[in-house]
Amino acid sequence: MMAFLHQPLSRPAVCVTSFAMNKTPNLEPSWLEVLGDEFEKPYMQELKKFLVEEKKLHPVYPKGSEIFNAFWSTPFDQVKVVLLGQDPYHGEGQAHGLCFSVRRGVKPPPSLMNIFRELYNEYGYPCPNHGDLSSWARQGVLMLNTVLTVRAHQANSHRNHGWEQFTDCAIRALNDHRDGLCFVLWGQPAAQKAKMIDTTRHLVLKAPHPSPLSASHGFFGCGHFLQINQYLTSIGQAPINWQLPP
Repeated sequence: MMAFLHQPLSRPAVCVTSFAMNKTPNLEPSWLEVLGDEFEKPYMQELKKFLVEEKKLHPVYPKGSEIFNAFWSTPFDQVKVVLLGQDPYHGEGQAHGLCFSVRRGVKPPPSLMNIFRELYNEYGYPCPNHGDLSSWARQGVLMLNTVLTVRAHQANSHRNHGWEQFTDCAIRALNDHRDGLCFVLWGQPAAQKAKMIDTTRHLVLKAPHPSPLSASHGFFGCGHFLQINQYLTSIGQAPINWQLPP
């Protein structure tokens, strides 16, 4: 039986370049126990080299200390829901390592506003005055992008450089070593991850991505926030409070 910490620890500050050069990964200890071997594999060494070169030429988001924010915010044994995004927001000051989330004081992007609209449809919550979803992460929602970095102003610019292999390993570890999780897959790239999940042991919810291009084709009205809490309650878990603190 693997031993996991029950409280997130303070993470050391680290820039993208120092992440790429460090021998000790900047990963929360319970996740490091699960994923630590990945940092020794050739694909991760190539990813580190790529990030060092990218940083020389372009701004890269999020900053290095926040690349693994999803893991620090939601330790392995505390995960109840896996909310899967694609890659970080690519505008300055937006991405902080939690999918769909932005820091307080940053205008919520359209996809996040559509998420708030669906929350209003399901629960009647008014639109919050910020887009920081950290409170969800603290309750057990792993807010994971399939790709953990991005070049400024170029969506999907860090695809196919190794992050997908790393985050796939995280999904497989949760599938294999945990039971009764909710995997929330919005958009076609996320939906492709369903093949890694045992639906006899976990709940899988799929819908179009909440972006303005696709939200009206099935994201609105999907009822996922209610379904997640109904499932958690049915297996004796505390539901998620989706209403953000002021």
